[in-house]
Amino acid sequence: MKLSHKWLKKYLKIAYTPEKIAEMLTIIGLEVEGIEKVESIKGGLKGVVVGEVVACEKHPDADKLSLTSVDIGTGELLPIVCGAPNVTKGQKVMVATIGTTIYPFEGEPWTIKKGKIRGEDSFGMICAEDELGLGHDHSGIIVLPDNVEVGLQAAAYYNLDNDYVYDIGLTPNRSDATSQLGVARDLLAYLRVNEQYTDELIDPDISGFVTQRVDRQIEVEIVSHDLCQRYTGITITNVEVKESPDWIKNLLSAIGVKPINNIVDITNFVLNELGQPLHAFDADKIDGKKIIVSTLPEGSEFVTLDGVVRKLSASDLMICDGNLKGLCMAGVYGGLGSGVTAETKNIFLESACFSPTSIRKASTRHNLRTDAAKIYEKGSDPNITEYALKRAASLIRQYAGGELNHQMIDVYTNPVFPIEVRLFYSHVNNLIGMQMAEDDVNTILQALEMEVTAFDEESVLVKIPTNKADVTREVDLIEEIVRIYGLNRVPVPAKIQSTISYTQKPDKHKSKEIISDYLSSTGSNEIMGLSLIESKHYIDSDLVNKDSLVYINNTSNIHLDIMRPDMLISGLLSVAYNLNRQQTNLSMFEFGKAYTRIETGYLENEFLTIFNVGKRNEESWLTDYKSDKSFYDIKNRVLAVLNRVGITAFQVTEITSDVRFSYGLRFHKGAEVIAELGEVKRSICQKMGIKTVVFYGEISFSALLKNIGKEKIHVSEISRFPSVRRDLALVVDKSVKFSDIEKIAKQTEKKLLNQISLFDVYENEQQLGEGKKSYAVSFLFENMEKTLTDKDIDPIMDQLIKQLENKTGALIRK
Repeated sequence: MKLSHKWLKKYLKIAYTPEKIAEMLTIIGLEVEGIEKVESIKGGLKGVVVGEVVACEKHPDADKLSLTSVDIGTGELLPIVCGAPNVTKGQKVMVATIGTTIYPFEGEPWTIKKGKIRGEDSFGMICAEDELGLGHDHSGIIVLPDNVEVGLQAAAYYNLDNDYVYDIGLTPNRSDATSQLGVARDLLAYLRVNEQYTDELIDPDISGFVTQRVDRQIEVEIVSHDLCQRYTGITITNVEVKESPDWIKNLLSAIGVKPINNIVDITNFVLNELGQPLHAFDADKIDGKKIIVSTLPEGSEFVTLDGVVRKLSASDLMICDGNLKGLCMAGVYGGLGSGVTAETKNIFLESACFSPTSIRKASTRHNLRTDAAKIYEKGSDPNITEYALKRAASLIRQYAGGELNHQMIDVYTNPVFPIEVRLFYSHVNNLIGMQMAEDDVNTILQALEMEVTAFDEESVLVKIPTNKADVTREVDLIEEIVRIYGLNRVPVPAKIQSTISYTQKPDKHKSKEIISDYLSSTGSNEIMGLSLIESKHYIDSDLVNKDSLVYINNTSNIHLDIMRPDMLISGLLSVAYNLNRQQTNLSMFEFGKAYTRIETGYLENEFLTIFNVGKRNEESWLTDYKSDKSFYDIKNRVLAVLNRVGITAFQVTEITSDVRFSYGLRFHKGAEVIAELGEVKRSICQKMGIKTVVFYGEISFSALLKNIGKEKIHVSEISRFPSVRRDLALVVDKSVKFSDIEKIAKQTEKKLLNQISLFDVYENEQQLGEGKKSYAVSFLFENMEKTLTDKDIDPIMDQLIKQLENKTGALIRK
């Protein structure tokens, strides 16, 4: 929010520096993020002074130039070459001296330097209006009245008044501080409590609100009472649309609002002054002489002021004419055909209070984040609409003329009254951490314009003004008290007390750090997806049960309407984002949660997910960079994670039917699933805009934590004797898995067999036969007591071959 120092002084008689005011505002919770000096004329006319032309003659070498001598009050005459046709002796003029930077109305700024023009010295510049940024006129130099003092600074002559603008980081709960006056009221409370300020707040003047009997009248009908809490309006006839007075234009420009015309500028002025949005309609363009506040059917078209045709939602509140034609998107944006133009003679002025939720949804849906919408969505005060209307109407009557209709409309079916909160003095002291006198508490509350009534010796009843929508509980009231009292005045305890805490084993956060460090060290990048996602990804798919989706009312982004029910889709969104930006080799992991609805409530599951896409290696002459990542890469990555935290004993089952995977594996202990991994179905990838193969691993983090530390670590001495390796080439059915061979081998020889490895897989139906494949398997034997010989190994190998042939139908290739 932008706060004008000059504007602030219209309500408070203060002489503090901008820096001091910024400090006070920050103390009361209106954090000042920056201060900017704003000049009504760029450069502030620094270096420009009033001079008198004491001599003027034609330039000897240029017909259109004049040689002048100018007195600027320094006791020395300046020779200046001037090209203006109206320069003459005896004039009082504006002179830009050497070293002055001038900012012309159009073009880049430039600095006046000593120079020669057609051989003649020139020590300054006699200026025209546009050259100083004062206007558009370039017909000649500025000629001042004869009585103006020579040497007077131009800034003093034009009575330039610089402004300072505070950039306030306004928090969403501070609906009471969305205006210049709202901040002034808050600052006044602080000044009365801490700076002994005794003057009253200077309220905006509404004495110009004088009505007359006018025939023209606009009726108002509210259909959507749940979306429109109050609607106040008045018809003003015979106005003159023209330029606003300078003081209004300067204040609006200071806070970044572009002046348009007197009517629009006044509505913007009151919006920023009082925090109440207003809208002015061309009354002659309201068909049926009636305003209807209602929603329109889904898909209705409405052309906004920017000329864009927008399709409305059935929940968008509209201001319509008597034929239910949209005139304005209530509280958000005006319509193209109903606004005030130079030809407007009669206006209908609106001041209303709309539903914060409705305005937030509409402004976000149509991406129209206007100042009015930002105020409404914080919760505007319905009890200020009439005052704001009278303030705007007074200014319009003063600066645009016109006659105010005596029949002011005010539809307020369910009035909002101040709520009462019981405040215990002991609770104030306990929460703040210090003893505050009861009189001090009451003084602060009264400074905040809250009515205090004694309830008993220990507490009071406090009536909360309706503009403080965030103050509803006793704790909110205590926050207001300490905010005005000043957190910097609350003493810091001399002692710091702490308690010894411990975490359960295994430590969840430490486990995450270990896994994250390991995966990062292998070249993987950690991603962090949103827990919110669009429901459209699941509505037309079988990934989850539609009834299990957890919908939320997300007013910040209506498209992100559910909590993510799984980790796959949000991860694929990250994959697609990177692929679309030429990042084709991806290895990513994420710690995150998925949310589902169940009969008894909601279920929250935490996972570690891993994604592999693209080439196994980056392009290099040292590596095989043409090889794609495969299923075995994701398998090895998941196994490595489990091994890193000490989980090695589990069952492995092939995934034969899963909506996510074309094929894959499941690691589990009985019914408890630890991890699932495989190739993501191409149909899912295509829906996400991904054309390449994606491998995905999903580890249940709760199952992982449950099994960490459950397995015993066995340590054995390294054998002094050499190991013996034997290899077998087995032709088996394609249904036979390596795990089957591994299991048979371990059952056959339990003492000397140390390791079994699969080092080659070969498939060729012409050579091996239909439905056959060849496994090349190595067997490593070791004895801790002696060197093994063929006599020791051969009987074991014979027995192994026999068992493999009998149990798997293997054919030994020789």
